[in-house]
Amino acid sequence: MSRDESDRRPGRDSLAARLIARIDREGPLPVDAFMAACLEDSRHGYWQRGGGIGAQGDFITAPEISQVFGELIGLWCGVVWQSLGHPDGVRLIELGPGRGSLMVDALRAAGAVAGFLEAASVHLIEASGPLREVQRQALLPARRRTRSHAPPIAWHASLGEVPQGPAIVIANEFLDALPIRQLIFAKSAWHERVVAGEGEGLKFALGARVDDAPPLAGDPTPGTIWEVREGDAALVAELARRAGPLVALLIDYGPAEDAFGDTLQAVRRHAYVDPLAAPGASDLSAHVQFAALKRSAAAAGLAAAGPLPQAVLLGRLGIGERAARLMAANPERAGEIAAGVERLMSPTGMGGLFKAMAIRSRHLSPPAGFL
Repeated sequence: MSRDESDRRPGRDSLAARLIARIDREGPLPVDAFMAACLEDSRHGYWQRGGGIGAQGDFITAPEISQVFGELIGLWCGVVWQSLGHPDGVRLIELGPGRGSLMVDALRAAGAVAGFLEAASVHLIEASGPLREVQRQALLPARRRTRSHAPPIAWHASLGEVPQGPAIVIANEFLDALPIRQLIFAKSAWHERVVAGEGEGLKFALGARVDDAPPLAGDPTPGTIWEVREGDAALVAELARRAGPLVALLIDYGPAEDAFGDTLQAVRRHAYVDPLAAPGASDLSAHVQFAALKRSAAAAGLAAAGPLPQAVLLGRLGIGERAARLMAANPERAGEIAAGVERLMSPTGMGGLFKAMAIRSRHLSPPAGFL
């Protein structure tokens, strides 16, 4: 029996078995409900298991590739704070902090901006208990080693729990993991794409007809998929409800312009796998639609700058100069540092696929890197 075949044979208490039982009771699941179960299930969800970030896990993110990434973001936060008028009580918020690597590097670098850490409190939005513990183990020792003032750190299950006030928000590879709906064009109309049972396994199927019409140019052909990212719009609305000046930096992968297509993907051990195989055992994500995100910001009364390719933003923030200083100070790691920066900046890889967008209170000017 092949590995894929064994993956499709669910144990009695596996998430796959529970999903099949749920489908038998309720009917086929829309793709967003399937994604939410795979990622968030309290017993078998991918993130409740602690995830698999890092070279030894399922996938790797920019902060794990190079410390320069988090350092530049930390300095960017300090510059944004200055542009806000040096407010006391600024909330430094990270959505989906992963292993805590980005915030560790950001705080270390941000200490160079006089007064910023004294004015800041750190708020980490993390629903996963195991990941919170990983973040504590990374951040609390680093906080004790901080030479300048170490800001207080708090964890929250949602953005709405963070106290109101001036805020700088960072979200690196957070939006891509928000559950999406998929609509498929068939029989001259759009239909919900659903996950149905197939024996002991799962399959994609055609669901009910929907009246939604995509704001995209061109005539769809049968089988065309349009992805609806309702979670992105909900997050933007939550940002808009916050009192006080706000600047949010969102970095993720996806197209700058509207596009049709199936981008749902599952990754396990740094390889793509069938999204329907072994639910809860692999990371599920989908491309961010930045044009739609920008429309959501405008509709919520916020301003948006970008998207910019990641390589462009990091170049404007001085990645070359920072890497050169780091290599000079650590010649034994020069090759490793250079390789990491090359990976972040590659126009055919992360440097081009990943985009950066800054969403801000409407009365504020575009932040550093987006002018």
